[in-house]
Amino acid sequence: MNVLMVLTSHDQLGDTGHKTGFWLEELAAPYYVFKDAGANITLASPKGGQPPLDPKSDDADAQTDDTRRFQNDTQAKAALASTVKLSDIKVDDFDAVFYPGGHGPLWDLAEDKHSIALIEATLAAGRPLAAVCHAPGIFRHTQAADGQPLVKGKAVTGFSNTEEAAVGLTDVVPFLVEDMLKANGGQYSKGDDWAPYVLTDGILVTGQNPASSADTAKALLSLVEKSQ
Repeated sequence: MNVLMVLTSHDQLGDTGHKTGFWLEELAAPYYVFKDAGANITLASPKGGQPPLDPKSDDADAQTDDTRRFQNDTQAKAALASTVKLSDIKVDDFDAVFYPGGHGPLWDLAEDKHSIALIEATLAAGRPLAAVCHAPGIFRHTQAADGQPLVKGKAVTGFSNTEEAAVGLTDVVPFLVEDMLKANGGQYSKGDDWAPYVLTDGILVTGQNPASSADTAKALLSLVEKSQ
């Protein structure tokens, strides 16, 4: 089983002067769901190399057993330091694709032509794809074979407007994940703020927030196992 995990290369939080990037738990928890299931994991990003870590996700109060395991895992950290350039990825090499969140993807992965092509080709080939928290922002410009928005008519979730308001970034982000999914025709729903909430619609899996990371990965893994 070969799983691709796609991370952001964007590190600027709008014009605030603060840093952003990927959210550590949203990489670490799924990483070990896949690794412990025996998967071969490839990490990729638009620019390749070391992706930027959102510094707030490295705070003490954001740590979990999975993040601590990752930080002590020399093999995982080496893979993170040398991510493959997204433009060099071949869809046929992977059984499933997972996008961790963090605010970074709203600026680069949502607009990146290689990411858009990867998402469209993965789902067109019948391979499962998942995105958690802010990562469902990647569907902003993706289209289905008929030219309609890819999420149109699909049950989806992602970081909610109330969660974005709670972290004070409603007016900083380039768009709100919840609003975009609804505007693209997605059947958006959410659970309680900061509580796990995951939706599977066919081969598309979305999770609402950091607490949903592991469950989103498990749902994706389940789809891969059913297809093999």
